[in-house]
Amino acid sequence: MKDVYCVIMAGGIGSRFWPMSRQSSPKQYLDIMGTGSSLIQLTYDRLKAISKPEQFMIVTSDEYVDLSKQHLPELSDAQILSEPSRKNTAPCIAYAAYKLYKKNPDAVMVISPADHIILKENTFIETLNTAIDHAYNSNNLVTIGIKPSRPDSGYGYIQFHRENDYDNDQLKKVKTFTEKPSVELALQFLKSGDFYWNSGMFVWKVSAIVAAFQALMPELAELFNEKMGDLNSNAEAAAIESIYSECPNISIDYGVMEKAANVDVVLGDFGWSDLGTWGSLYEQMEKDDKSNVLVHGTIKTYDTNHSIIMLPNDKLAVVQGLTNYIVIDTEDVLLICQKDEEQKIKQFVQDLKDSKLQKFI
Repeated sequence: MKDVYCVIMAGGIGSRFWPMSRQSSPKQYLDIMGTGSSLIQLTYDRLKAISKPEQFMIVTSDEYVDLSKQHLPELSDAQILSEPSRKNTAPCIAYAAYKLYKKNPDAVMVISPADHIILKENTFIETLNTAIDHAYNSNNLVTIGIKPSRPDSGYGYIQFHRENDYDNDQLKKVKTFTEKPSVELALQFLKSGDFYWNSGMFVWKVSAIVAAFQALMPELAELFNEKMGDLNSNAEAAAIESIYSECPNISIDYGVMEKAANVDVVLGDFGWSDLGTWGSLYEQMEKDDKSNVLVHGTIKTYDTNHSIIMLPNDKLAVVQGLTNYIVIDTEDVLLICQKDEEQKIKQFVQDLKDSKLQKFI
C-alpha cells in the first residue's frame, strides 16, 4: 500500500505580483483569481484527491506560519514546517524529506508550490497518479513537465529522450534541464518538440530523494543526518535553526535534478500556470469583449483593451484609452504599468526599498 504525502512549498514573497502581494501577505495567501479561495487553499483542495489531510506538510517561512494556519485550519501545528530563513527549494524539500524519512522511508512525496493554478484538475490528478506509481515502483526522481503553449523565456525547460524506455508514452527519461532560455532559444525548443516546461512539481520516494541528497549534496545531507535525532521532537526548531544557518541557498533543480542520472518526466497538459506575473494571470482569466480582465470592484472601461484591472471590492474605477496595461489598485498603492514591461515591477519594488518606502512593499 502506497503512503502518499503532499508537501506544499509556501515560503515565497511573490514580488512580481506587487502591489497585491506584500511581504506581510504574499500571493499564495491571496484570492488572486477572484474565486473566494486563496491560492494555497486551491492547491490543498486539489491535492486532497491523492492524500488524506493528516498526510500534508506545508513548508513556509517563520513569518507565514500563522497565515498558513488561518488558511488551512484542518492541519495541525506539527504539519506546518517553519523555515528560519529563505534558502531556496533544496533545503526546503530536504527538511520535509528527512522528517518523513524518520517516519516512513518508503512513502512517496508529492511536492508542489502553493501558488500555481491548474484548470483541468481531473487530468492533473491522472498525471500525478502516473508519477506516483512510477516513483514508487522505480526509485527514480520524477518531475512533471508541462506542454509549452508559447516560447516563454520565464520558465525552465526539460528536454526528454524521444526513444521511449517505458510502456507509457506520457513517461520519458530526462536528457537535460535548461534554466530560462532566451526567446530565440525557447522558440527552437518548441519547434523540436522534445522540450516541456519545468513545472517545479516533483514526485519521489522519500528514500530516493534522501539517497540523492547523500550522493549529490553531501554537505546538506550531513547537516540533516547530524540532527536526525531531533526531528519530529521538541528539539526540532533549534535543530532547523542550526541547519539553516549553515546550509547553502540553492534550488532543487541545481542541487539535485540537473546532476542526477535517474530523473524521469511525466508529460502533462492540464491548463497549468505558475502565476508568476500579472501577464500570466491575464492569460488564464476570462476576458470581456475588448480582451480585458476585470477583477473585483466596479470597473467601467472606454476605448480600453487587452488590459488587466484589479480593484478593492468596494471601489469604482473608470478607465479610458488604455491598451495592454496592468492597473492594480490596493488600499495604499496604485500601480499602472505597461503589460509588456511587467518585468520592471521587481525593480520598482527594489527602488521602494532603496528609497526607505518599506511600508509599501
